[in-house]
Amino acid sequence: MEQLVDFWNRLTSIEIVDIIIAFGIIVFFRILSSTFSYMIIRIFKIKSKKAKEIKESAFFKPLKVFFIILGIYLAVVFLKIPLQINEHTMNIVTKVFKIISVIEFAVGLANSFTVKTILVKKLRASLNKKMDDTVFEFVLKIARILIYVIAIFLILTILEIDLTGLIAGLGLGGVIITLAAQDTAKNLFGGAVIFIDKPFVVGDWIAMDNYEGTIEDITFRTTRIRTFENALVNIPNAIIADASVTNWSKMEKRRYKTNLCLELDTPLEKLELLKVRIEKMLRERESVYDDSIIVRFDKITDNGINILIYTYTNSVDYTSYLKEVEDINVKIMKILNEEHIDLAYDTKTVFVR
Repeated sequence: MEQLVDFWNRLTSIEIVDIIIAFGIIVFFRILSSTFSYMIIRIFKIKSKKAKEIKESAFFKPLKVFFIILGIYLAVVFLKIPLQINEHTMNIVTKVFKIISVIEFAVGLANSFTVKTILVKKLRASLNKKMDDTVFEFVLKIARILIYVIAIFLILTILEIDLTGLIAGLGLGGVIITLAAQDTAKNLFGGAVIFIDKPFVVGDWIAMDNYEGTIEDITFRTTRIRTFENALVNIPNAIIADASVTNWSKMEKRRYKTNLCLELDTPLEKLELLKVRIEKMLRERESVYDDSIIVRFDKITDNGINILIYTYTNSVDYTSYLKEVEDINVKIMKILNEEHIDLAYDTKTVFVR
């Protein structure tokens, strides 16, 4: 209570002008925080003349917060003598100001390392196809983590915490954590293997064990797959690194294969004509590889004569592939109808005495 009374006595002795000036400093920096941020970013972005582009910069909002905090800090410094603030309190205020400044700078710098920023877009364009999109995003994540780690160490330095003892403690703690989190370490290593070997990237259609779907995201610990049932599955990277993964998106061509079982009494002349017409139909299709076409009378079964039709198509997307198969099957059925050739049924002849 005595401290409050003492503070009030000191406060009442302050000239009203000092209070107005301090309040004016805060208001001044609050109102002009956007302008100051805009001017600073404009200086470093000489080529950029669009106000919207500058305001969408990664540093714009952090700079606004910095200038607002700067106004409050300068107001406190201005009132140091009138309020008779001791050095210990001022040191705390100064440390808080420095910590907030480091945090805002780290946030702005980290936000600069995202795929949406102009700087990163230009960097990605300069790399062209030298680096995969997934690997590029992984590198950006590593950069953001390093920025925050450095910021944490700077904050610890501002707080005057002994980093030598902390690092030594982290070394011992690291051993304990590693022993307690071996599965996590395996997943992190598996994630590194995925990024290095690149068996798939975001957007690929893969199949493995009991999972099949499209890759939505690859993180340090897990890989997210959107299944064809529209479920999102998080699979640990350690499991993927040890599994056999089929990447259907890497197919350059897709196989078409079918068997036509004709009746045993089909004339050989019609059989040869059927082969010729089917092969001609396939060669006329732009989506079919001519050197892969096989139309052969390959075997005689109990039910009839078997014609093997085998080829490859460049329609690798599943939807377009089904459409291609449908078109080929329809044309084959038309040829059969035009030549009056019937398909054999699974029949048996029974003799009764």
